[in-house]
Amino acid sequence: MNLGGFQKLTLIDFPGHIAATVFTVGCSFQCPFCHNPELVERGALNVERGMEKDFFAHLENRKGKLDGVCITGGEPTIQPDLVEFIQKIKALGYDVKLDSNGTRPDVLKKVIDARLVDYIAMDIKNQPARYAETVGLPDKNFGGLLDRVKLSVDLIMYSRIPYEFRTTVVPGIHTEKDFPEIAKWIAGAQNYYLQEYREIKILDDNLKKKTKGKKPDLEKIKKMIENNFGNMGIRS
Repeated sequence: MNLGGFQKLTLIDFPGHIAATVFTVGCSFQCPFCHNPELVERGALNVERGMEKDFFAHLENRKGKLDGVCITGGEPTIQPDLVEFIQKIKALGYDVKLDSNGTRPDVLKKVIDARLVDYIAMDIKNQPARYAETVGLPDKNFGGLLDRVKLSVDLIMYSRIPYEFRTTVVPGIHTEKDFPEIAKWIAGAQNYYLQEYREIKILDDNLKKKTKGKKPDLEKIKKMIENNFGNMGIRS
């Protein structure tokens, strides 16, 4: 696995679990608001040799104290050995949460069918008509990739595995009009969260010109669409 690092303890990333989080390097999107820019390009980070060994040593040492592992990125599903990586984690007795942008429904199907994941969190970047511009990719030939994202939504919703969808609401990119369209698309989802955008470190610093001084009304957006979901919340 191409790993960029791991967090030894998290109490918030995996609902109901005391967990560790591991970060994969490389992503299929170029979202300008990405807060992990060092993980986007496969070659952008000088990946530490032996990190996977160190990570599994940590899991061995924390048996009985940790009960879960979050796999995030980057985009974990583009890693060619993701299935084997999860199998090794499960063999140690840990539950697994997988974060994904939905671009590899074939990989999601593999881990769902094999019951290798216990929770899935998928980012919904925007309404379908505005997906390409939101994720920093050209409109040309984006339709096939969007079809994959839509297929991933369907796979997750019918998987019988606990899941959530979430959208980081970025001023200058998202408008209030986008969210009824998102709600129409993923209506009936178990959990949907709006995430507050934080401009600490992002992939494209030019975005700061659009976001400066702007703050979306997340409570207003929530009230507009919350009846479409089993549960809806706001994360700061």
